[in-house]
Amino acid sequence: MFDCFRMRRTPFLLLALLVIASSCKKRTDPVPGNTYGTIVFSIEHVVNGQQLKENELIYTNAAGNQYMISDLAWFISDITFYRHNGTRTVIGETKDIFYVNEDIPETKTMRFADAIPAGVYDSVTLIFGISEAKNISYIFQNPPESDMSWPEVLGGGYHNMMMNGKWKDTTGMVVPFNFHLGTGQLYHGSNYNVDSIYAFIPNSFAIVLPGSSFELADKQQLTLRLTMHIDRWFDNPHQYDHNFWGGAIMQNQPAMQMVKENGWDVFSVTKY
Repeated sequence: MFDCFRMRRTPFLLLALLVIASSCKKRTDPVPGNTYGTIVFSIEHVVNGQQLKENELIYTNAAGNQYMISDLAWFISDITFYRHNGTRTVIGETKDIFYVNEDIPETKTMRFADAIPAGVYDSVTLIFGISEAKNISYIFQNPPESDMSWPEVLGGGYHNMMMNGKWKDTTGMVVPFNFHLGTGQLYHGSNYNVDSIYAFIPNSFAIVLPGSSFELADKQQLTLRLTMHIDRWFDNPHQYDHNFWGGAIMQNQPAMQMVKENGWDVFSVTKY
């Protein structure tokens, strides 16, 4: 009788011991969880390596134009971090289009709400301007972003960049220029009559940021300084001449195409 009772009780004792052993193992040998950090972009604008000074006629571009900058605002979107293990993180948890204005200091710091997986990253890419699929009229209802609207009759949406300034022309007169990049148009014939538009061209473009590899530790906040070299908009691979293109390019797709092609190396990245 005693032996039978002990035999019936043994399976329950074994089960209890297994549960205890399993519980102890979980406490002493935890499964590692995911680790994350955060990233901040700090924006600066320079000309020939020096901090931009607005409203001073002190700069000369590759074509020999003496010029100054009075306003500078732009968008970037679709910021993507490429991890060494082949995965990627696209910024977009709460915001995916970012506005920068030289005269509004708070726009020159981008704090991404997205948690970025810790690890080694090979590169960062972005769209300069607003990507074609997202560049839709009236998505911004309030200034300063709404001030970047592009005329509906010229394709709508928003400027990718609005750079205003002045240059000294061949007669020595200081005249204004609007170096604006947005939706381009193709026209029938040789005039710029809006009734002759037959196609629109998105002039946002992708950039691989040079020197943008980094390592992100768990719970680390990493700041990347994103520097726009304004002089590079005018020099490589094309020398942009204000005397040739004139003061406004919103309806001049060949000029905007040149600007877009010069934009491949306008940014540099440093870590701090």
